[in-house]
Amino acid sequence: MMDFISVPLVVGIVCAGIYGLFELFVRKRERLAIIEKIGDKLDASAFDGKLGLPNYMRNFSFGSLKVGCLLAGIGLGLLVGFIINMCLATGPYYDDNWYRHEVAGTAYGASVLLFGGIGLIIAFVIELKLGKNNKQS
Repeated sequence: MMDFISVPLVVGIVCAGIYGLFELFVRKRERLAIIEKIGDKLDASAFDGKLGLPNYMRNFSFGSLKVGCLLAGIGLGLLVGFIINMCLATGPYYDDNWYRHEVAGTAYGASVLLFGGIGLIIAFVIELKLGKNNKQS
């Protein structure tokens, strides 16, 4: 039904996975090099009384919020696409199966992309509001 998006989606996922794997190894190598450079210049007396737990509210990551809003938007888009498909493409005036297939594919694809984008915009707005609240307090 959504054949037009499956090939680019698989290629994108594979490329993102390969990129993430390379980035993981490069980042590890960079961190080890930084630790070695710092270790050569500093001694243990420089850290007396300065070590403690980090403030996690200041470094709060919104990755799970973005993924959650995106998945909720995709799910809502699939539901709306299904409703559009059931209302428009099942009428008696659509005798051509090819046309019915094209209407269904367009409805699913457009609604998934639209509601997925709306979900990401909502996540961005929530992130901005929470960021302002953390800066004020």
